Amino acid sequence: MILNGVDNLDAYSELLRGQRLGLITAPTGLTSDFVSTIQILHERFELAALFSPEHGVRGDQEAGALVDAYEDPFTGVPVYSLYRKDSKRLTSEMLDRVDLVVYDIQDVGVRYYTFIYTMLYALEDCGKAGKPFVVLDRVNPLDGLTVEGNVLKPGYESFVGNYPLAVRYGLTAGEVAAMANAQMNWNAELHIVRCDGWERRMLFPETGRTWVHPSMGIPRFETALLYPGTCLFEGTNVSEGRGTTFPFEMIGAPYIQAERLADVMNGKGLPGVRFRPVYFKPTTSKHQGVLCGGVQLYVTDPRAIRPLETGVTLLFAIKEMFGEFEFLPPYREGGRPFIDLLGGEDTYRNANAADLPAMFERFRDESAAFAALKRQFHLY
Repeated sequence: MILNGVDNLDAYSELLRGQRLGLITAPTGLTSDFVSTIQILHERFELAALFSPEHGVRGDQEAGALVDAYEDPFTGVPVYSLYRKDSKRLTSEMLDRVDLVVYDIQDVGVRYYTFIYTMLYALEDCGKAGKPFVVLDRVNPLDGLTVEGNVLKPGYESFVGNYPLAVRYGLTAGEVAAMANAQMNWNAELHIVRCDGWERRMLFPETGRTWVHPSMGIPRFETALLYPGTCLFEGTNVSEGRGTTFPFEMIGAPYIQAERLADVMNGKGLPGVRFRPVYFKPTTSKHQGVLCGGVQLYVTDPRAIRPLETGVTLLFAIKEMFGEFEFLPPYREGGRPFIDLLGGEDTYRNANAADLPAMFERFRDESAAFAALKRQFHLY
């Protein structure tokens, strides 16, 4: 079995012993035998504070829920939110409670996924405060070689994209931290507890590890693999499948003719994926309780599929076929539409289906350049 950083923690005990530790974690912070990182640090060292990302340190918060400070009922350790309305950063008061900050969360290797920015914000804050930062590294479930999509453009930074990454970036969390620390000149004292046995070509099923969903919206490996493309529907009036048992795998809306859309998509011959017509009523989120028609995406070849291009092709097919399709307005007055924040530029909102070949060619050029740039930060 491939080991994650927390499984190799014994070799780094001297780094943590005698220090007041702050831990940023989530339910995926587990050893290979399912012992939580919270428990390990609480029992072996001095765990002085827990720092909560989106969804909470124990996964008991809904997506987007804002959390106040509270006491962890199992350890008595104070929990401070890094997903507050006014800020998503470590404050000086929080940092005064600790000597060193540890990060242990399973990433999915996709630019939109917010945990990576919780890590980068904290790394920058620790650099400014002179506090060491330790990443307990974890495998990238989408492999460490494949890069897809455009790179985030200046002016489009947000909590779903705050660093110039490709959409599918082919790095572990520790490698992202090392890259940002160097390129942004944060000069933080960064320590990375490495994985053991992981090879960059490996997709998650090849690691021998059990999938623990990083959030309720990513219940399966196949969901994570489709997520680089289907997450874009969060910026539209089409349901991305939240409120169903297959979020980011079922896509639909009340105005979509399911059989017609499935026929069109299967006719495009996209590699590694097939489309089945489906009908569903989301129990939460968009179109709650309303019958939607759409498609379910099935991964037939995880090596061949190009999930970003698949999702974008589906989005533009719906846009072209159904006049009721809309991009959602900005969340706040004067802000950018959410599709622009997800896209890292305004291309999706302003392009047409005829523009896709040129768009994908540009995206491939950008991802190739990013792939070359990131190699100097590979740890594996």
